[in-house]
Formats: sequence, C-alpha cells, structure tokens
Amino acid sequence: MGNLYEDDVIAWAEQQAALLRAGRWALLDIDNIAEEIEDVGKSEKRELRHRMAVLVEHLIKWRWQPGRRGSSWLTTIRVQRIDIQKLIRKTPSLKPMMADAEFADEVWRDAVVLALKEAEGEIENLPDTNPWTLNQAMLPDFLPTAED
Repeated sequence: MGNLYEDDVIAWAEQQAALLRAGRWALLDIDNIAEEIEDVGKSEKRELRHRMAVLVEHLIKWRWQPGRRGSSWLTTIRVQRIDIQKLIRKTPSLKPMMADAEFADEVWRDAVVLALKEAEGEIENLPDTNPWTLNQAMLPDFLPTAED
C-alpha cells in the first residue's frame, strides 16, 4: 500500500492542515506540501493562459469571420475579460505575464487552434503572431477590424 498522499490526496491535505494547525511540524509531509504549493501557482497560470486563449480565439473569429459575428461571441469576449480581471485581482503576481512575449505566443497558438477547430475552413491567412497585445485584447471596447 502507498502513502496517504498517493492513495487519497484530499484526506492527506486535511491531515496536513490539521498537523499545521496543531503545530506538529515534525509530522508534516514537507516534500509533498511544497509540491502542492507549487502546483497552485501552476494552476493559476494555466487558468490565465486558457482564459486568454478563449478571449483571443473569439477576437480572431470576430476579425476573420465578420459574417458570423453575434451576441454570443460578444458575451464570451466580455465574460472572459471580466474573469481574467478577477483572476489577476485575486493573484496580482500573474499581471506581468500579460506583457511576457513567450506567454503571449503560447496564448496565440492556443487561440489559433481553438479558432480553426470551430471555423470549418472559414479562417485563412492568420498571422504567425498575435497582431494585438494581450493588454489590448483586455480593453473593454476593443474589437478588431479588418485593419487590425
């Protein structure tokens, strides 16, 4: 049989929390606690990347599929912006990622994959890199046009 962390991570977390509150430092599973703390940060970064990709996906569709624009796309754009703002307010250390070129490239690649999957061949000639900054994509009134 494995250890509690491997067998039931929820029970393990509850046990570790109780040990922390009781000040029973010697009994703590330090390595796995450290790993879980690191994973929290990774999870927040993944959420930001995913939400930004969904936002940029819909901006791609808005720009390259003008004949299919509708209220559902606008709703998705607005909801993603609101949720991204909430996430950054909750975790301010994520904000610098919005200006990070590598992160922006990852978001663009993810967004292109999502957009092309749904576009059914209607989107062509996408640039290799995002024509908008992530901060620009977050502007409340920004909707790309053929000139963008």
